[in-house]
Amino acid sequence: MKNRLKLLRVERGWTQEQLGQALGVSRQAVIALETERHDPSLDLAYRIAATFGRPVEDIFENPHAG
Repeated sequence: MKNRLKLLRVERGWTQEQLGQALGVSRQAVIALETERHDPSLDLAYRIAATFGRPVEDIFENPHAG
């Protein structure tokens, strides 16, 4: 799923490890999300949105939207 996760992380000056710690996931999980090799669970998507203070739709592209 296309996302802006890496851009948002870099804007904050966070490493992948720091983002992983904030989200309660591994650095490898952050890498998989950033490279779009893994789609987040709904719970994780909402945790990511809350961490960045943005709506989910600002971070993840809805592949089903017209």
